[in-house]
Amino acid sequence: MKIWKIWGHFPYFRIFFQKKKYPLISLYSIDKGRKERFLTLERVFGDMALFVSPPINELHLLRQPLTEGERLVFDLFHDHLPPGWEIYVQPHLNGLRPDFVLLHPSVGIAVFEVKDWDLDAMDYWVEKRPCKSPILRAKKDGKPFPIQSQNPVEKIHRYKQEIQELYCPRLNQRAGFVVITAGIIFPFAKGERVKALLSPCLDHRGMSQYPQYYPVSGMEPIRAGRLESVFPESVRRGSTYMSEELAKDMKNWLIEPDFSSSQRRPLELDRNQLSLVSTRTASGYRRIKGPAGTGKSLILAARAAELLGKGKKVLVVTYNITLLHYLMDLAVRWPASSGKTRKDITWLNFHYWCKRVCQESDHEEEYRTLWRDHFANHNSMESDLSSIDDDDVKDVLSNKLPNLVSSIIDEDEDGIIPRFDAVLVDERQDFLPSWWNVLRKVCREGGEMLLVADATQDIYGRAKSWTDEAMIGAGFRGGRWVELKSNYRLPPKALTFVRAFAERFLPMDMVDLPESAQGDLDIYPCILKWVQTRSDRALEVCKQELLAMAPNADPELLAIPDITFLCESQKFGRKLVAELGGKGLKAVHTFGQNKHDTRRRKIGFYMGDSRIKATTLYSFKGWESIALVKTDTKPHKVE
Repeated sequence: MKIWKIWGHFPYFRIFFQKKKYPLISLYSIDKGRKERFLTLERVFGDMALFVSPPINELHLLRQPLTEGERLVFDLFHDHLPPGWEIYVQPHLNGLRPDFVLLHPSVGIAVFEVKDWDLDAMDYWVEKRPCKSPILRAKKDGKPFPIQSQNPVEKIHRYKQEIQELYCPRLNQRAGFVVITAGIIFPFAKGERVKALLSPCLDHRGMSQYPQYYPVSGMEPIRAGRLESVFPESVRRGSTYMSEELAKDMKNWLIEPDFSSSQRRPLELDRNQLSLVSTRTASGYRRIKGPAGTGKSLILAARAAELLGKGKKVLVVTYNITLLHYLMDLAVRWPASSGKTRKDITWLNFHYWCKRVCQESDHEEEYRTLWRDHFANHNSMESDLSSIDDDDVKDVLSNKLPNLVSSIIDEDEDGIIPRFDAVLVDERQDFLPSWWNVLRKVCREGGEMLLVADATQDIYGRAKSWTDEAMIGAGFRGGRWVELKSNYRLPPKALTFVRAFAERFLPMDMVDLPESAQGDLDIYPCILKWVQTRSDRALEVCKQELLAMAPNADPELLAIPDITFLCESQKFGRKLVAELGGKGLKAVHTFGQNKHDTRRRKIGFYMGDSRIKATTLYSFKGWESIALVKTDTKPHKVE
């Protein structure tokens, strides 16, 4: 691998060469630790090279590594597919994750499920059922159990059906049958045994009649390098029914999302950011502020990983539950983390940390008592303050619960409550000073406290609580804020509009405006669009804009799972997700049916999911996305 860089604050270009049969070059524009997929050169020497996503030299870094059998199959495809084919490994396919998808704009599409099963390790059989799908079962140590969820026949049936109906909407039914191959590969079992086992399932789905479109392969062709046996349609040089347009429809689903590829790359910091990550102040207290995109959360996550690498016990606290996932994904990319940040750092949102303190110290009854006057069922209180109208409930979360936790810690003579060498708090503007002071009590003497803030994102109206006097009471007795100004996240075109909006509509004493990094080049693809509509049509317009976003984009720049939808209302969000579901588009979202369900969904919300993302502005604050649809359905006064 060779890397050519233009140093300073300019983006630099990273060039990868594959050592396999054909060379491959992938060109990316990278700006200070965050990849902006700018351009991919799929072939270098004429039509010799095969495009692979993710790149070959990064396959060993996949979050779910290739199995031994999958590696054998990949080598077969890579070494024997004719020029022009593209290989997609474990693509994010609307919640599905096939092992391989092959694509040729002139020939067709192929999807494969690979099973590393040893058919001698257990007893396998298929149980036939009248008028229903046969069930795949297994038995080990005399105990039978169903494995229908792993049935490869059902998997490829679902893959082909969704490719035909959803991912390539311009592909008609007849064309889809001959253009799409759906195959099964068992690299460690004889082909005859595999076909005999799966025969009832293949018959039930009508696949046995068309073996060229539903090939089932065992170990023999894999070992012999006979691609035509594994993938009979690979010998074709063209198809009347396949086209560049259909290939583009499919690519938006297949190309690896920006967030997933970024996860495999180490964080890159400028000199100032690196200094903040690698040093501490004499007092151990440090406060950092800056607008969105200047690297505040990146510094916090890297500092947490750096301290962990030095054997320190670290607590990271946020207000929003969903922000924790973003910070964890950043921390794991810091080299000093050794991949242990998720399990060895404590990541909690503030109110859940309070609840944990009460539980660990045997004060759970006092915790429950706080809610009994306000709720018939005390367990139904979990929610963001932004969605609560009851002032008494806000008082519990803002004052009574932190006060209870503070007293518990003060009385903890036996050291039951865990203490930490470092406590790091992101999004200070979401916190009250009293919350910060409670957290200070679990920081060990001589430890470290880091506070990160962006007053411009004060959507809860708490930033004004941090007066100069409050800052002194919070342990900051001298010095000034460390200020970050250079934006590394927003494209220059978007940055211009952000600054103009803030200067015109936001109170200047609460605004911290980002600045372009020195020497920043306006080379990032950036499309900004405003759609004005009536409130009664907002749902339909949002749906249409989301549906139109990917087909109109260059597949090399935008993958479907990169798309994010934001709104203010849980009710509106649930309706939008249902509308998308009616079109076959699945979404990972935080729009629960009740407060418990909402919290559960927030805990499971992360950018690496293979579906479209949908959440509220409150839950997404602090995150980033390369493709965003945001709706504002609140009435506004026109002056």
